[in-house]
Amino acid sequence: MSLQTTRVLSVTVPVADQDEAIAFYVGVLGFELREDVELFPGGRWVEVVPPGSSVGIALLKPGGGIPIGVRLGTPSADEAHAALTSAGASVHEDVLRLDFAPPMFTFDDPERNLLIYIEDAGPELR
Repeated sequence: MSLQTTRVLSVTVPVADQDEAIAFYVGVLGFELREDVELFPGGRWVEVVPPGSSVGIALLKPGGGIPIGVRLGTPSADEAHAALTSAGASVHEDVLRLDFAPPMFTFDDPERNLLIYIEDAGPELR
């Protein structure tokens, strides 16, 4: 299997109240607010990062339409999808292509933890 993971982009912490979570991570822990955007109605993406870190923490509401998992970069979502599928991994869907995000798909590790492969365009991708 030819598969390359470039980096960990973010991990998810499920939260009931995103504003309260921002107040804690930014106000108490000293993180920086990297993004706070509504990607679609009810789908709010909040990401915080410790100063100097490239790995963010996504503060997401369960059931908000955005997968709760670990986001990993890969040079080609299509190649990663094909490699994982041929290896018999639990891949959830075809590569998703959205207007506001790079190509991506979700899959499970052997312990059923959700992982998200995102086509990694480089440092500007968060």
